Amino acid sequence: MSLAPWRSLVTSALHRNRSLVYSRYVQLATIRENGLPANRTVVFRGFLENSNQLKFITDIRSEKAEQIQQKSGAEVCWYFPNTREQFRISGELILVSANSHPHLQPARIKMWQELSDAARLQFVWPEPGQARVKDPQAFAPPAPDSTQPVETFCLLLLDPIQVDHLELRGEPQNRWVYHLQQNQEWSTQAINP
Repeated sequence: MSLAPWRSLVTSALHRNRSLVYSRYVQLATIRENGLPANRTVVFRGFLENSNQLKFITDIRSEKAEQIQQKSGAEVCWYFPNTREQFRISGELILVSANSHPHLQPARIKMWQELSDAARLQFVWPEPGQARVKDPQAFAPPAPDSTQPVETFCLLLLDPIQVDHLELRGEPQNRWVYHLQQNQEWSTQAINP
C-alpha cells in the first residue's frame, strides 16, 4: 500500500506546530457498549512504519481497550492552532495486546522501548477506572523491564478509511475529504467548508 496523500499534510502540520507540546494530542472518539459516545485525549506516537496507520498506546485494563474490543470504529479530531487546520480521521482501531496480532508484536515491543520510564511505569499501577487505592506505594512500584512490554501494555493503531482536512484560514476556507477506495487507493475531493 502506498502512503496516503493526506499523510504528508499531517506531517507538515505537526512540523509547523512543533513548538506547541500539545500538538501531538488528539481527541479519540469511540462508542460505548450502551451506544453513547466516549471521547478522550490521547498522544499521537507516530505512524506505523511504511503505513498510514496512526499509533497510540493504551492499557488493556482501561475502559478504552474494552470499548475497542467490542466495536472498533473510531475517529480522531486533531486541531493545529499555529496553522489553523483540523484533521478528522476515521477508521478502524486495532488493539495489539500481548496475546493478539503476532505479526504486529515487533511494533508493540518497539513502541514500549521508545516510551519514557514514567510512561512505562503507569502500566504497572493499580487498575485504571477502579476505586482509588489508598496505599501511595501502589503508585511507586519497581520500574518494569524497558525491553519487554508488560502484559497490560497495548499498541493501538487507527487504520484510516476517511480523512476530512479543514484549513480555517482564507475566505472562503478550504476543505478536502480523502476516502480509501475498495482498490486501496485514496480519492480526494475538495468540498465546501
